[in-house]
Amino acid sequence: MSARVHAVLVARSGSTSLARLLRALDALAAQTRRPDALTIVACGPSSAMRSSVRVAQSAEAVIETKASTTLASAVALALPRVAKDADLWILTDDCAPAPSALEQLAGALERSPAAAIAAPKLLSDVDEHRIASFGQSMTRLGRAVDPARGELDQGQLDGQDDTLGADVRGLLIRAGRGLRPDPGLGGRDEGLDLGVRARLAGARIVLAPGARIAVDDTTGEGTAADAYARRRAQLHRRLSYAPAAAVPLHWLSLLPLALWRSITHLTGKRPAAVLPEWGAAGVAMVSGSAVARSRRAIKADRSASWASIAPLRMTRAQLRQHLDDGHGTEAGVHEELGFFSGGGAWAVLAALVAGVALFASLLAWPALGGGALLPMRETVAALWRDAAYGQRGFGVGVVGPADPFSGVLAVLGSLWPGAPSFSLVLLWVAALPLAMLGGWFAATRITDRPGLRILAGTVWALAPTFLIALADGRPAAVLLHLLLPWVFHTVLVAQRSWGAAGAASLLTAASLACAPSLAPAFVLLWLIAIVWLLVLRRVRGAVRMVWVLVPSVVVFAPLAIWQAARGTLWALLSDPGAILAAPQATADAAGRLALLGGLPTMDQAGWPALLHAHGAPWVLWLAAPLGVLAVVSTITRRWSVGIGSLLVAATGLATAFAVVGIAVAFTQSQAVPIWPGSALSLAWIGVLGGALVTLDCAITRPTWRGLAALVAAAGVVVCAVPTGVSLVTGEATIHRGELTTLPAYVSAQARGDRELGTLVLTAQPSGALGTTVVWGASATLGAQATMVSTATAPQGVDLTELSVDLVSARQFDAPKALGALGVRFVLVESAADKETSAARSLRLQAGTALDQRTGFVRVGETPRGVLWRMEAAPAARQGLTAGQRATAQLVVAIEIIVLLAALLLSIPTRSSRRAARAVPRAVGVLPERAPRPAKPERERRARPRRKPKTSPESLVIPAVAGAGSADPAGEAPDEQSAPSAQETAAPEPEAESTTSTEALLDAEETDGVAPPESATEVNVDDASEPRTGSAPAKEADE
Repeated sequence: MSARVHAVLVARSGSTSLARLLRALDALAAQTRRPDALTIVACGPSSAMRSSVRVAQSAEAVIETKASTTLASAVALALPRVAKDADLWILTDDCAPAPSALEQLAGALERSPAAAIAAPKLLSDVDEHRIASFGQSMTRLGRAVDPARGELDQGQLDGQDDTLGADVRGLLIRAGRGLRPDPGLGGRDEGLDLGVRARLAGARIVLAPGARIAVDDTTGEGTAADAYARRRAQLHRRLSYAPAAAVPLHWLSLLPLALWRSITHLTGKRPAAVLPEWGAAGVAMVSGSAVARSRRAIKADRSASWASIAPLRMTRAQLRQHLDDGHGTEAGVHEELGFFSGGGAWAVLAALVAGVALFASLLAWPALGGGALLPMRETVAALWRDAAYGQRGFGVGVVGPADPFSGVLAVLGSLWPGAPSFSLVLLWVAALPLAMLGGWFAATRITDRPGLRILAGTVWALAPTFLIALADGRPAAVLLHLLLPWVFHTVLVAQRSWGAAGAASLLTAASLACAPSLAPAFVLLWLIAIVWLLVLRRVRGAVRMVWVLVPSVVVFAPLAIWQAARGTLWALLSDPGAILAAPQATADAAGRLALLGGLPTMDQAGWPALLHAHGAPWVLWLAAPLGVLAVVSTITRRWSVGIGSLLVAATGLATAFAVVGIAVAFTQSQAVPIWPGSALSLAWIGVLGGALVTLDCAITRPTWRGLAALVAAAGVVVCAVPTGVSLVTGEATIHRGELTTLPAYVSAQARGDRELGTLVLTAQPSGALGTTVVWGASATLGAQATMVSTATAPQGVDLTELSVDLVSARQFDAPKALGALGVRFVLVESAADKETSAARSLRLQAGTALDQRTGFVRVGETPRGVLWRMEAAPAARQGLTAGQRATAQLVVAIEIIVLLAALLLSIPTRSSRRAARAVPRAVGVLPERAPRPAKPERERRARPRRKPKTSPESLVIPAVAGAGSADPAGEAPDEQSAPSAQETAAPEPEAESTTSTEALLDAEETDGVAPPESATEVNVDDASEPRTGSAPAKEADE
């Protein structure tokens, strides 16, 4: 005879709690074998339950407790009311047992005397044929696995009756075993833990497939709360199950394991699990009493060894098989990239040939000079030191944040560690093929036509802003132009996956480091994207888009705080690197007209100088065809992509209009406006994207499409001719550079980036004296700091008075004053190309004054100027204070953590690549249109042929006159051979009101995997017929 059964039902408070509870009570009342007693534990307010007549009739008691009480703790509150000889049936308010559930569970315990627990088959209450849980296992490291979860219930598992554990909902625990859920698990894995304890006590858990219980299957998997609960339970079980001698080792490994698992979470594109990982580790470290209680409970009932559990653990191979869902793209469309087959590789190779032809002489140069180009540090360590918070490479006692651009240069110089300065030479030589490659890949987000992709790469590589930056020696503008296509490529799909968001965040940070003046434009576009995603209710995509700017905020935050503290927040927009005072578009109508034509300078792309003419106003119209194509994109079928592209172009153009009138940096006592070419690069990529949309969708005939593309590209090519000629003839600003900006004597003394100070005195054109201290062998590009170039007051130690006294007749101990600052050399720079009389007078006066001072040894005249060395050795350069060192360490640590997180997110994995292949590569692709059905021919009555008149002698009267005697040419079509309208009609296309962003984000809730019904346009070559998905309806009729 079966034992008594006492059911404990744990109910949670909520808007539907009473309805769920009543459903569970109805299911219990319908049982063929009803429980002998029922106790309800209400977690939260229970007034509604207590007032219910149905609850009062069914339950022998209602216990109220806190809403945060776990299931194990709730069951423990009801245990005093459970008789010692009664089996315990654990239920929750979402359980709806089948009528024979309890009978099957009790029968399973009767048939298996060694069984201590009987587990039911849990089914989803949404789909009764879907298994929610049926037996659980765990790996060697303690990871809980539910192998049957999500499978269709076809009876394939009904033959199993042995398992390691099970879901705690619906478990029937035999009386007298003393098995109770462990409150230390925090509400997760209670059933698995009960199964393990039963095994160690010499019993087992048996499966009852006939006991079916419908449960709520929406467990919130993938959320931070779920990750925290799982990890907390796993760590608690690990500390509870481990041998006593190993517990301290496990405790000490909690934080290192949290760090390692955080890295794996980021690599696996699960950033939401990082904070829960650390939270679970912290809770496990302070839960010693809970672990001790669990260990005592196991020890009290244990009669078997841990070897009895080993056969039921899931092996690594089984876990891999369980988690692996295949290698194909069953749910999506696989599109070939076509880089080699589509001619992309040949286009890049052609650009490489052109780059070598333009910059072949550069390969013999040790470094680049001219414009804003400077040498780089001799060692990689010094490059990264310049990129960190601390002492700057100029001035005395100047301590503060480095420009983010210094980090970009450190990465670039690390690619050629033997001679970092030569990395800039290689960058110039490879600039054209790299731009072609970036433009080609950016175009893959717009079109799948190989010809249009090559067009995009060509236009991007020959953009005037890029070629002028190469000719003028603007490394920041060159790097920005090379980075922008990849920003475009990743940001457009950043909402699809964390991998794309991580890559986009790094590229965005690097782009803003090269052009801080684009920050307002980037922020505006970023906010628009987030709002648009929220409007479409793509919350996950919006969260990923938020991350895109997080690394940029982190790397700019120290500099922003530093500038804000001095009231110079606008200085953040300054161009990084060396400040170059060169001709550029002005802030008047003529200058903005040049910007509207895509030109950052006023020389009309150099055509007047090349033609020896007074002007070439027609140059401003060369980019007009590209602009017209971009505007037309707003009325194409992919209008949303066209509008987005035009929004990018308008933002870039507006930024260029604004920055030409903003001057926040100074050089040679002259205020220098911000370079507008960086903003124009942003405008160029927007215009190019819109033009590609038009060529891809609006112009469907290959001939007309090719002609339009040729006209647009021809204008850009013509615009690029003068700059290319200047690079070939050597008339460009860039020239052979040296490895140092100081005399060779100083460079030799400071070899290896020794901290030797050189006081550099420069006669300004106005007759003023410019002064600065350069540390090391040279003034380097990475050592430049906008906190110095934009300063409105002297930074660090003010050298103004000391420098003026040094070049005047005032008598003082100059060597002692300079030596105390760590200065070893004094350099009076040589005259500029066009030296004013005031500057020449000051330079000669300075040289005379230094020759007359004691303690100074004249080294001699050098190409850099006249050099003096002090006889006495100077003091060492003053280091950082304790507070400054702590600040530097904190800033560097935070930046490394955030950038490392972004880098780990961006690393592709097998699953992320598979998910990316399951969605269209191009954005804004609408479902493919079906051709309109062919109109069936109207049935026409067959007209009998008019018979010729014959003579009566030749008249023949047929015996039977029928339709078959008619001419076949005049027969009516056979009903079976003539297709009807229903047979020829294709499915109706989806409404075009669906925006391209909606089509792009169809798979958002499945984390980047598109549903099977998502259709895309078909890959075709330029020479093929118009695509079905983009052809107008009129052509479909034709």
